[in-house]
Amino acid sequence: MVSGLFPVVLEGAETSRRGRVLVGPIDLTLDGTGICVFMGPNGAGKTSLLRLMHGAARLTAGSIRWACPLAQARRAQAFVFQRPIMLRRSVRQNIAYPLRARGVARRIALERAEAWAERVGLGGMLERQAPVLSGGEQQKLALARALITEPELLFLDEPCASLDGRATREIEDILLTARANGTSLILSTHNMGQARRLADDVVFMLHGKVHETGSAADFFARTRTHQAAAFLKGDIVE
Repeated sequence: MVSGLFPVVLEGAETSRRGRVLVGPIDLTLDGTGICVFMGPNGAGKTSLLRLMHGAARLTAGSIRWACPLAQARRAQAFVFQRPIMLRRSVRQNIAYPLRARGVARRIALERAEAWAERVGLGGMLERQAPVLSGGEQQKLALARALITEPELLFLDEPCASLDGRATREIEDILLTARANGTSLILSTHNMGQARRLADDVVFMLHGKVHETGSAADFFARTRTHQAAAFLKGDIVE
């Protein structure tokens, strides 16, 4: 898949709530290659920045420019939240929902949903009610529901939080397959092992700002700041 979204350029980008700056100002350029992992301690602003880029948080200062018109960029994206929302419907109907919302015929949407359920390991649960699934199963459903629209870019906020090792491995396999199929991924994680396994590029955040960026190989081999080095060692970073 050749993306028309990138590069995305943030210049002085900020989002605020009730007069308090949640993240920013941010100056950052992403080329959309592979998997970009946002890292940093709790409260660093990772989730807020992902939401800001996706349009789920309001831009209160600065600019975010995609390589295509904004409406086109929004349509080419999807977002998987840390705690995905499950519609009170079957697995099949949950996965089909984004296609139905885009006007795809019911029969075609349900057929594609069934195929995606098989891809993520939920093929035997098509008629099960989504809210009763386990955490790992719900996350697989959320991924299938996001990927069924064939987005050029997928945002993920802590996609494996609270999941066990087996579920984490299965989710990571889905993400790696998505990357291999040409989908750009931007995700946040606290899991250092996951970042090492998945990241092509790293954005390290601190106090609501981008503190350090670089290729994953360079970041994990030789950080440029003592704060990033301390974070990698598991020390408390303030």
